Amino acid sequence: MLLGLDIGGTKCAVSVGEVYEGDIKIVAKKRFDTPHGLPREEIIARLCDMVAELFDPSVEAIGVSCGGPLDSEIGLILSPPNLPGWDGIPITKALSERFGVPAAIQNDANACAMAEHRYGVGKGTKNMVFLTFGTGMGAGLILNGKIYTGANDMAGEVGHIRMAPYGPVGYGKSGSFEGFCSGGGIAQLGRIVALERIQRGEPPKFCPDIESLSKITAKTIAEAADAGDEAAAEVYRICGEMLGRGLAVLVDILNPELIVIGSIFARSGHLLREAMERELRREALPRSLEACRIVPAALGEEIGDYAALAVAESALM
Repeated sequence: MLLGLDIGGTKCAVSVGEVYEGDIKIVAKKRFDTPHGLPREEIIARLCDMVAELFDPSVEAIGVSCGGPLDSEIGLILSPPNLPGWDGIPITKALSERFGVPAAIQNDANACAMAEHRYGVGKGTKNMVFLTFGTGMGAGLILNGKIYTGANDMAGEVGHIRMAPYGPVGYGKSGSFEGFCSGGGIAQLGRIVALERIQRGEPPKFCPDIESLSKITAKTIAEAADAGDEAAAEVYRICGEMLGRGLAVLVDILNPELIVIGSIFARSGHLLREAMERELRREALPRSLEACRIVPAALGEEIGDYAALAVAESALM
């Protein structure tokens, strides 16, 4: 049995998984919300209480999936932006000492890559990229069958790549990959397109007036696009083009056989794929692109749980 902690800025969860024949089944789970401002000490205390409730002698290892930056070698959480006050937390040491089993940690993108590689659509692949494409845009890299973390756990920060000299802001950078391809970035694009249409006297369905600009989300734009709103479709077309350009960089540099994209792509890929594939064909090396499949994540809404359990399994290797 394995135990995993999925630590996030909006929710935390603890799961227990049973490994069998190279696969894993979640047999128990507890979770709680982490609203902004909830003290670090309270979150850690509640996590430890849930681990204690779910822990039994059959648990062989504990894994932690958490937003970076972090130090996976010594098990430190290093001030993630979505976890204010989590400065140098020795999470794996604390868990190992309290529960007497090995513990490991990876950032959430790496952990999700490990999960899709072991239990999901990436099974059997040697070189695979996982893209989060949710609140942010990060990558987990499986190279030659192993997770690649770089010199100091900063590999895969593709969201920081600048795609254009200006544009929506993501990862603290205007025109970045995360700016164009994330939930917040799509909302920013939506506000830009909506304001232009409103000023022309042609308000889109997803934003009928100036007062509605603040209510725009990636989800409301997708719903409008599915309902035939041309302006909403334009937002996703722009996002799809930038996604294609970003993917072309990964295809050319890493030459993977598979790129797995989570969250927004899994839900709204039909709005993105045409523009994405057009840019890929225009930008990527044909031989490299021919070798690469691009698919949505297979583990669905439970990917965070599977990710933490994949990290736990790595602690035994």
